[in-house]
Amino acid sequence: EPERLRGVVHLLARLYGPLPQASLGYLIGLSHYGLPHLRPQLRAAFRAAVQDDLRSARVDGLTYVWLPEQDPAQAPAPRGVRIVNPFDPLVWDRRRFAHLHGWTYRFEAYTPAPKRQFGYYALPVLHAGRAVGWANLSVQSGHLHTDLGLVPGVRQTGTFTRSLDRELDRWRAFLGAD
Repeated sequence: EPERLRGVVHLLARLYGPLPQASLGYLIGLSHYGLPHLRPQLRAAFRAAVQDDLRSARVDGLTYVWLPEQDPAQAPAPRGVRIVNPFDPLVWDRRRFAHLHGWTYRFEAYTPAPKRQFGYYALPVLHAGRAVGWANLSVQSGHLHTDLGLVPGVRQTGTFTRSLDRELDRWRAFLGAD
């Protein structure tokens, strides 16, 4: 059983890594809801994996962990613009998001309208792997409407605009809009 529980830790690290060690610990903590009788064993498997199996590095005071086969230095550089959902593995961990991108994203669907900064269902916008803003997308009368917000300092170059247009075309197709 300890190997199977270590496999749970490895699975979460594979799905979400590289990620802060504290965030992986949080995921392990959430896992006990599905396996309440194994809570202490899950914690032990987490500690063992961190000590023996996972690679780590400190970045600006945060310890990041990942599986050996996920070497971040070997990852291909992301290209183009992507609009992702607020629960995407790149976004869900707000600690990592703020640390890597320098701003705090919030999912505001449950925030009263006057207090929203980004919008009801703002989707993070990434350009070349950097979170550069958010988009509120809606279909009205068969047409895609886009309300785009960018963090200060983001330049809307021709490359950015063309890539954003391609990404919005993907969303149009997905949403069945004109």
